Amino acid sequence: MPDFSVIPSIEALRQRPAVRALESRFGAEATVDALRAEAAGVRQAIAAGSASFASEAQAGAAIEGGVAAALDRAFRPSLAPVINASGVILHTNLGRAPLAAAAVDRVAEVARGYATLEYDLARGERGRRDVHAEALLCRLTGAEAAVVVNNNAAATMIVLAALAAGREVLVSRGELVEIGGGFRVPDVMAQSGAVLREVGTTNKTRVADYAAAISERTALILRVHPSNFRIEGFTERPALTDLAALGRKFNIPVAEDFGSGYLNVTGACHLPVTYLSRDRHLDEPTVPETIAAGVDMCCFSGDKLLGGPQAGIIVGRTPFVDRVRKHPLMRALRVDKLTYAALEATLVEYAAGRAATTIPVQRMLTMTIDEVRGRAETLAAAVNQIDGWRATLVAGASAVGGGSAPGLDLPTCLVAIEKRGLTPDALATRLRGLTPPVIARIEKDQVLLDLRTVLPEQDATLTALVRDL
Repeated sequence: MPDFSVIPSIEALRQRPAVRALESRFGAEATVDALRAEAAGVRQAIAAGSASFASEAQAGAAIEGGVAAALDRAFRPSLAPVINASGVILHTNLGRAPLAAAAVDRVAEVARGYATLEYDLARGERGRRDVHAEALLCRLTGAEAAVVVNNNAAATMIVLAALAAGREVLVSRGELVEIGGGFRVPDVMAQSGAVLREVGTTNKTRVADYAAAISERTALILRVHPSNFRIEGFTERPALTDLAALGRKFNIPVAEDFGSGYLNVTGACHLPVTYLSRDRHLDEPTVPETIAAGVDMCCFSGDKLLGGPQAGIIVGRTPFVDRVRKHPLMRALRVDKLTYAALEATLVEYAAGRAATTIPVQRMLTMTIDEVRGRAETLAAAVNQIDGWRATLVAGASAVGGGSAPGLDLPTCLVAIEKRGLTPDALATRLRGLTPPVIARIEKDQVLLDLRTVLPEQDATLTALVRDL
């Protein structure tokens, strides 16, 4: 007969020091539930003959270990930091832009207490949250006014809703893009209440095409920057200045969905000629150039080339930005104090001319191949000292990612790692199982680590993780 007497009571288990520590950490209710489930599992194992225990202490230790593991799994956050060794700088699946240290500090400072989110200190009464970051955004872009929402798709939608609901918006057929995750410009327009009016062709659209489509129903001319694809060859697209002039002629506002948020102000994100690749360079237009071209509104992302938090930033002429501020959707799409804190701190780095060295995305973009190679050599040397491991340096390319600068490859130096007895897929899986997880990429049956996207302060951690694997 199975001996179930070795299974301690729940109350006896709760008196064990380790279990009492678990109760302090996870709460009494969750711990007791886990104890009951684990004790039932031990009872079933004894009944099935798949487990036996010589004493109550031995069975209690087994239950205690199972409870600790179960509670850790149950309470582990699903959102966890990772080491991005994939070589994709703006990796959408990994949260895009890592924040600058100044932005992290500012978020922590604002998060731990109360803040002037909607409070006017001068008047001692309720204020407006949509004024935060506006002065910095206007300074950096040359726009008259600015407002922030929760992402760039939301920015596009509220601009359309505020300026063109129930009326037509002219868009080139070559710009009806999918922005990722199955979301498409026509779908966003439909949700805004605006009516799409396609002009031109996929590869060629002229100012005359827009002019021919203008009618009393036309509310807006929208240009969508192709930040996640390129059309090459027999193509034509009107200059933004010409499109803005057409809008002024017919008294129709012109807006651009800019996407990437490339500022390129003092010291920020200027790629040297060493990054020419296939005769291409980072030829993204800049937000200041877009405003200077005469558009009435421009919206872009905060977490792409800008290198800040997820946000949709709308800049432009005051009358149009004010219409966005007052739209009912603004309350649904507004951002919180943490986003404002991170965004303002990021913008300060640009305004002070420090962005190229203090914002991680900018550092990764401008890092030379020699800098990457030096770090790669250090990692490879450490890996090759571990029995059963082999590391070699391989020439390769990093990607900007995040729907920015398509077709631009940044030359890099990769570390190809091998572990005796593990296939590349198995090794990549093991890397993802580390704490923190390491995200690598597999090409030509090799597991590759690209240190361009590994923060320099993570190099020692990465080496230690591989050593302990």
